[in-house]
Amino acid sequence: MNKMLAALACLLALNAAAADFVKVRGTHFERDGQAYYIAGANLWYGGYLGAAGKPGDRARLGKELDALKALGINNLRVLAVSEKTVMPSAVRPATTSAPGQYDEALLQGLDFLLAEMARRDMTAVLYLNNFWQWSGGMTQYLNWFEGTPAIDPNVTRDYEGFMSATARFYRSPQAQDEYRRVIRSIVQRKNTVTGKPYAADATIMAWQLANEPRPGGSKPGAAERDAYVQWIDDTAKYIHSLDSRHLVSTGSEGVVGASRDPALFERAHRSPQVDYLTYHLWPKNWGWTTSWDNAWSLSRAYLNAHIDAAAKLGKPIVLEEFGWGRDGGAFDRRSGTEGRDRFYREVLDLVVTRAAQGDPIAGFNFWAWSGAGRAANPDYWWKEGDDFLGDPPQEEQGLYSVFDSDQGTLDVIRLYAGKLRLMR
Repeated sequence: MNKMLAALACLLALNAAAADFVKVRGTHFERDGQAYYIAGANLWYGGYLGAAGKPGDRARLGKELDALKALGINNLRVLAVSEKTVMPSAVRPATTSAPGQYDEALLQGLDFLLAEMARRDMTAVLYLNNFWQWSGGMTQYLNWFEGTPAIDPNVTRDYEGFMSATARFYRSPQAQDEYRRVIRSIVQRKNTVTGKPYAADATIMAWQLANEPRPGGSKPGAAERDAYVQWIDDTAKYIHSLDSRHLVSTGSEGVVGASRDPALFERAHRSPQVDYLTYHLWPKNWGWTTSWDNAWSLSRAYLNAHIDAAAKLGKPIVLEEFGWGRDGGAFDRRSGTEGRDRFYREVLDLVVTRAAQGDPIAGFNFWAWSGAGRAANPDYWWKEGDDFLGDPPQEEQGLYSVFDSDQGTLDVIRLYAGKLRLMR
């Protein structure tokens, strides 16, 4: 009888602990028995700031988290791992200097970040790879294992060639083996600050396969499409085999990131191993900003189409990246944000309106928080040792940044974060 009571007590304790984890209920998220809507930001460099020594800045990290919390932000999307590379537009240092060689100081920065987020009741989405070069990513895996040159598309300007070459990652056995070793090392990591295993930490909301994985260039063949879909299913299944409590998502941009093929996007997210859908919105990057009316018409259609796709698949969806530049295309934080504030207002109003109607849009993460960071160079390009900003090293520092001085943008974020907070 005593053994039965002890077993029951253990089961109850586990269930109580699991109550804090974000779960999927139909087409919505739930936490502690209540609806959970994401009012989030992208803070890709959060783990970097958390490091005890260089390049860390724990004092700044605390201020950034407090500022975000004051805005009503409850979720951060964060880069978990990066790869050392010769590509000039990549962040330095990297968590992985070579296959199997990990920078423990930087990983402890991620530990510290998660501990500080827990103190503020925030959740994290941690992405485990990157299709783009700014953190090394899939291209660097291919450089390690296939000898493929790590050619920076910021230098060559050949993004079509870069995308086609990078997609070979999905079919490289050695790259996939190493990628899984990295996944295992992170998912099974024990936090050095809290002593809690990552797999048991409810601060982590979801693991994400990669930042913006694509099947290849603009016209991938059938074999490339199949490899992409299979990789998503296999990798998500592998993560679930290591950790049954956390959600798994792809990190997809949506239809644009699926070679502009809605059927491929849906096929990639139909897998039962993928718990919810993601999509991003980049009007300028996609050539939509010939006029405001054109940009917003296409953006509105894109936002709504993906929410409808999520309803069709019966899963939640998160708008986890969207951005708009400063007035006049400026990078200086002292320049105006009237156009961006209008864009944020329109986007977030659509998100909140459709969420209030019961549609499967589960929230947003704006791109990206720069907070107290400042661009250091007259040409606005990042160099090692500069402040980390929301714009990664492949972009001008200030391109899509939200600074702590951008009062108009902050007011919009605060307003709509508050609206989502009331939806329980």
